Amino acid sequence: MDYFLIGLVALLGSGLTLFSGFGLGTLMLPVFALFFPIEIAVALTAVVHFLNNMFKLALLGKHADKGVILRFGIPALVAAFLGAKALLLFSDLPALYSYSINDKSFSVEPVKLVVALLIILFAVLELSPKFSKISFDKKYLPFGGLLSGFFGGLSGHQGALRSMFLIKAGLTKEAYIATGVVIAVIIDLSRMVVYATIFKSVSEGINYSLLAVATLCAFAGAYIGNKLVKKITIETLHTIVAVMLLIIALLLGAGII
Repeated sequence: MDYFLIGLVALLGSGLTLFSGFGLGTLMLPVFALFFPIEIAVALTAVVHFLNNMFKLALLGKHADKGVILRFGIPALVAAFLGAKALLLFSDLPALYSYSINDKSFSVEPVKLVVALLIILFAVLELSPKFSKISFDKKYLPFGGLLSGFFGGLSGHQGALRSMFLIKAGLTKEAYIATGVVIAVIIDLSRMVVYATIFKSVSEGINYSLLAVATLCAFAGAYIGNKLVKKITIETLHTIVAVMLLIIALLLGAGII
């Protein structure tokens, strides 16, 4: 059952998040956490996320916009370190509220609520017909990188914020997806350095055959999604991103992720 469920989530999540540019880690972590202690679940999710992004890079990397990568990616890297430092300050803040469902407790933390509200704002705007026709000037990309990187370091939810800016950068659908993948790989590389100590401490508890199944299913989802890219329009891509933003925001606001 664990192989089937994790493989299925990896397959569907990878295919869907190829278009949105975010969400695989958010989908995979809760499923891994059903079967493993949270520290092992985090490590497994990070590995699948990184390897899947490397696979997507091989599939789509040639379409990436180098100018956007530099304008957005470098500020994001710098801000991610600042966000990680800020996390130490916010970690002592109490949860705004807590609740339980079927003996499982959830709590809403201040930083996640802020991220959720930001995402909801952009998602609602993205679904607006007038806003959907607007593109941001590329001069605003460094600000988007700073915002995405900072909250990525602070709460780990940089993908959704990244996509909010890239989707408005005037890129083609192929360039949007590929550029997001390159930036995600850059962020993942920095995360993997940090997670190296986690891998070392939990290596004996990792189910490597399950990790292989999840990774291969994620590869398959990305491959299938890549085949479907040519069949969708940029308007459809905007809608997918907006819907995914709302889903992530609601889960964040509810304290589920």
